[in-house]
Amino acid sequence: MATTFENKISILSDLWLNYRDDEEFKDFIEYNDIGLPIAFALSEDIVKGTEVSDKFVNETFDLLLAGLEMEDTEEGYDTLEDVLGFGFEE
Repeated sequence: MATTFENKISILSDLWLNYRDDEEFKDFIEYNDIGLPIAFALSEDIVKGTEVSDKFVNETFDLLLAGLEMEDTEEGYDTLEDVLGFGFEE
């Protein structure tokens, strides 16, 4: 099982809210200026999902992983911290 759609929405929403002014994510945030706000709006039940909004979310999540040179795992990701690797001891 890969990352669930609900977790993708949560992860992208968290990224948009907390990292939109971060220089490391500047290009990603600018390029995904539709997908990230859609993810936020979906996570807050501001809008209802459609086939088009789902496509934007999935594409934006795939681009996030590609930009981080990662792939979705069978277990999937639950949080942004999981994707960015925070909280793990080496």
